[in-house]
Amino acid sequence: MSNFNMENDMSYLADTNEDERVAFLKVLVRLAKVDGNVDSGEKEFIKNLGMIFQVPANRYDEIKNVGDDEDVINAVKVIRNRRTALELIKEMCLLANSDSDLSDKETLLIGKVGQAMGVELEKIEQISQWVIDRIIWLEEGKIIFEKV
Repeated sequence: MSNFNMENDMSYLADTNEDERVAFLKVLVRLAKVDGNVDSGEKEFIKNLGMIFQVPANRYDEIKNVGDDEDVINAVKVIRNRRTALELIKEMCLLANSDSDLSDKETLLIGKVGQAMGVELEKIEQISQWVIDRIIWLEEGKIIFEKV
């Protein structure tokens, strides 16, 4: 997995409550599972966000045992802040691209979750392209600076 540390601006967390952070993580767990292959990079990505989000330990089982797409779509309806919704879409795109294999199921889930939070498909596509461009840029930097 590449180093996907994007902006590292987590200021949006100040405007979220525990239920929103739990919903955020549930979506990422579901996204990691949706293609049938949860790799170590995806697990690490989610674990790191969980620590940053300071979710209480008593909510971990709820997050790990998330149900199907419908469950996470209903869970994200608590996220009303647009900035938080856009950040979730960004994190979903990062996670979906972390294994270099963006599946149709992952793409569909990102779209459904975004729309459930009121994010337009055009904005979701814009965020996705931005993430992909950034990944390419970082990988090119490794080659240019001989960090391969």
